[in-house]
Amino acid sequence: MLTDSHAHLASKQFTNEVPELINRARAAGVSRIICIGTTLEDAKQVLEIADAYEEVYATVGIHPCDADTVTDAKFTEELRALAEHPKVVGIGEIGLDYYHKPPEGFTEQQWKQHQAFVLEQQLALAADMGFNVVLHNRESFEDLTAHVLPWSGKLRGVFHCFTGTAEQALPLIEKGHLVSFTGIVTFKNGQVIQECAKAVPAHGFMLETDCPYLAPMPHRGKRNEPGYVAHTAEFVANLRGVSADELARTTSENATLFFKKRKG
Repeated sequence: MLTDSHAHLASKQFTNEVPELINRARAAGVSRIICIGTTLEDAKQVLEIADAYEEVYATVGIHPCDADTVTDAKFTEELRALAEHPKVVGIGEIGLDYYHKPPEGFTEQQWKQHQAFVLEQQLALAADMGFNVVLHNRESFEDLTAHVLPWSGKLRGVFHCFTGTAEQALPLIEKGHLVSFTGIVTFKNGQVIQECAKAVPAHGFMLETDCPYLAPMPHRGKRNEPGYVAHTAEFVANLRGVSADELARTTSENATLFFKKRKG
């Protein structure tokens, strides 16, 4: 059975449609969905969805593009309280985003510094609570890894929507982190990611939709949904020369090991 390790079910694009999405995902063989939070506000809706469906679990965190919704370290108190929910299995989506322009009131350098501050606060919280982290990278790979790698051994990160090379992915995996592939790997112009998906070890990656974005072939350009992870799984299985069932099993096992609170 498949796991969609990154779905934005609280997106406004899915308003009033979550029951149908879940039913279609079940029909496609998806047995677990990780619903990703991006702000303190949407975390409440994420948790409501996770409460409503047995196979849906949640992460909570401040997305780097929403870092301006918090001003100081006090936000971690509310985030900690949200993360105590029994269906929370990680902190995220957190990271760095240098692609989008800074919000009003920030210079480019100030915005990078504020994103880094919010990221570090959440890495510390995750390590303290025993959670792993879901990482967002947009044109920030070197800086993001500089922040994350010192936490290796204290937590693991999944570099979600990974679009880098095998040479970038393998050192991360060697340190216990993971990469995750979206529908981009199925695109005709996705040769670099396809080579990466062939090269990484079986224990080093997961699959995701990042829905409602990045629908895989044959649905490219349309709204994505959790059930479409089956298309990505079939494509990656063919790349790696294994059965779709084997790929579903190993990537789901990877997700199960990753998305849980560590003991102690």
